[in-house]
Amino acid sequence: MTNNKNGWNWRTKYFWTEGWGSLFLAVFIALFIRWGFIEAYVIPSGSMLPSLLIHDHIFVNKLTYGLRVPFSENWLVKFNEPARGEVIVFKYPKDMSTFFIKRIVGESGDKIYYENGTLYINDKPVDKKVPANMDDFNWLRDADFQRDGNINDSKENYVEFTEDLPGGKNHAILLRKGDIYETFGPVTVPPDHLFVMGDNRMNSSDGRVWGFLPKQNILGRAMFVWLSCEETIPALPFLCNPLTIRWGRFFHSVN
Repeated sequence: MTNNKNGWNWRTKYFWTEGWGSLFLAVFIALFIRWGFIEAYVIPSGSMLPSLLIHDHIFVNKLTYGLRVPFSENWLVKFNEPARGEVIVFKYPKDMSTFFIKRIVGESGDKIYYENGTLYINDKPVDKKVPANMDDFNWLRDADFQRDGNINDSKENYVEFTEDLPGGKNHAILLRKGDIYETFGPVTVPPDHLFVMGDNRMNSSDGRVWGFLPKQNILGRAMFVWLSCEETIPALPFLCNPLTIRWGRFFHSVN
């Protein structure tokens, strides 16, 4: 078989235009985007209520802090440092195959203390107030609190506050009415580490439980919700039940 002037015979042309070549190229592009730019995750628990709901499907920007060497924790180039108030996805320090999502509340050098529902950063209490807008809280259902055996818990046992972090970052948190929270700290965040917490302060496995987060564990910053539902398909828990889609949360930004 002779080649044409571009050096392509019919077999090569078929491979790249109609056959496996097109599939290979599509897979390569998808993996490249997933490695360095954007990746999708599903929220599995209520630890970030009311900011993120169970079964929220989110996109995570993996380029916010830099670009890594493929299949490595090392950086090719760094762009920004993780900042207080940002919601991040990271590898759980106790099991690197497990991914967590939490909010940064302490940067390297910060002194962190938590007592009776109030967060202290560098010996100053973080202000919190009841928000004028309760949109996040209005999405919650009793079922969101009745997981992991807490069958008698309900939405009415919780109250939403807006917490104002140093630097002008504010976000929603949940506190349980009447609970006495365990005292944590004081601790000082070491170099190249962060301190993270869940917004659902009574129901979160975070830095108060397992300690500081190495910056190298960060996978990216949460961007927005692209799909959300109250229930998933039992046989395929990563797929939404179309009858329970929360239409109002499409493109809901993660603050």
